[in-house]
Parts: sequence; structure tokens; C-alpha cells
Amino acid sequence: MERELDGVAAVSDRGLRHHRNEDAFDIAVTALPEPDGTAVVAVVCDGVSSATRPDEASAAAAARGKASVLAALEAGGDGRQAMHDAVLAAGEAVAGLVDGPSPDHNAPACTYVAALCTGGIVTVSWVGDSRAYWVPDDRTSKAERLTEDDSWAERMIAVGLMSRDEAYADERAHAITGWLGADALEVDPHTVSFRPEEPGVVVVCTDGLWNYAESAAALASVLPPDARTRPLGCARTLLDFALEGGGHDNITVAVMAFPPQPVRPPSIP
Repeated sequence: MERELDGVAAVSDRGLRHHRNEDAFDIAVTALPEPDGTAVVAVVCDGVSSATRPDEASAAAAARGKASVLAALEAGGDGRQAMHDAVLAAGEAVAGLVDGPSPDHNAPACTYVAALCTGGIVTVSWVGDSRAYWVPDDRTSKAERLTEDDSWAERMIAVGLMSRDEAYADERAHAITGWLGADALEVDPHTVSFRPEEPGVVVVCTDGLWNYAESAAALASVLPPDARTRPLGCARTLLDFALEGGGHDNITVAVMAFPPQPVRPPSIP
């Protein structure tokens, strides 16, 4: 699956080892009053394979998250707050998929990461281990990972029990400690904002991609030089990279140009 809008594109593929795609994405571009101007949103979700109906969970979260952000922005809301609240709205959508007698037994679940570019600011919100990266056009400048995984490995590193190499060598490394679903004890979204000082792209992806380019520098080395002006071509390049690396998981990636391209508000009849 793939989709392209002005300044943003996303692709998703089931990979080479899975019988279905349990990832989902949604993207949008809208015009806002000045000084914000154009707003670009990308949401990427990864269904938890051990849960029931993970594909439905990721699809519901992506759709609700995007809709929530757009509604808040178009009502004049703050971008950072809109992104935070969208995670909670997405969580409610996933929790609402439960149809069994016990809402906390193997309920549909997924991870969530979203990026918003508007008003010269990039805002990222997430729960789980799907990620966002910043890659400037000038590759001599430093690329940055914008998210920190809700995972067993990151928790061990954070509390000082293991080095990064030790934690990621452990078989429990990628076990997630945060997700959306009825069995999530408490959804605590992470939200960060920053103002890039130069043009570049935001890459939002599931672990089906970043498992093959874990660091920001590694991911940046794969991006074509025209990533900002050809986001769909860039997304396809990243997908091919993951497939050539083995394609062990579903692969989803969205690429957002920064600064966003201006769009005109719809005319009023």
C-alpha cells in the first residue's frame, strides 16, 4: 500500500515472512490560518502480533489519531496538545474493538507514533517502539532519533542495569512495555517538539524498517539525497532496503518534508 500527498508519502508492505500486514498508516495535509500555515500529519501503527486482530487495532488507531489531530488543529488548538490527545483518542478506538467477555484478555493492541509539521515546529507523539527520525538535507549535519522505545531493552538501559549492547543482545530486548489497547493499564503518551534550523525530512516507521537501520546515522545513510522533494521515492527506497535486508516483519514508513509545502485553504462558496 502507498499514498502520496503534497510533501508527505507513506508505504506499507507485509514483508517476506508474514502472511498478512498488521501495520497501518494515515497521512493528511491541511491549511491553517497564519502563522501556522500548512499542517502535515503522519501516523504509523504496528499491530501487536500476540494479540487478537492486530491489523484492526493498527488501522483503528491510525485513522482515529489522524482525525483527532486534524479536528483539534482546525478548531484552533495547540499542536502539542492536539498530538498528545490524539494518542489517547487512538487508544480509546483500539480499546473499543474488544468484543469478548474479558476486555483485558489478549485484547487487540498496537503501537503508535505520529509526527506533525506546522508553524516551523515538528511535534512527535508515541507509545510503544515505532519510531520517528529527523534527517537534514545537509548530510554533514547530524540526524536525530526523536523517540525512545517503550521496550524492555530501553528500560534496562534507563535504570543502568545493562549497557546498550548488552540490552539489545538479550532475547527480551524488543518486548514492548507500552501499547494501545484495552489491556494497557495506563496510556501515557510521550510528546516532544523541536524547531529544525534547516530543511530536511521526518521519517516515521515501524520496527520492520528500523531493525535494519537502528541508528539515526544508519537510517540517514540509506535516504536518497532528494528525499525532501521526492518523499514517495524516499519511502520506496527505505522499503526496498528493509526487504533486501530480509523483510522479517511488516514494514511501514512515512516521509514528511520540512518545511511543509504551502497549501491554499479551500474556497468558501
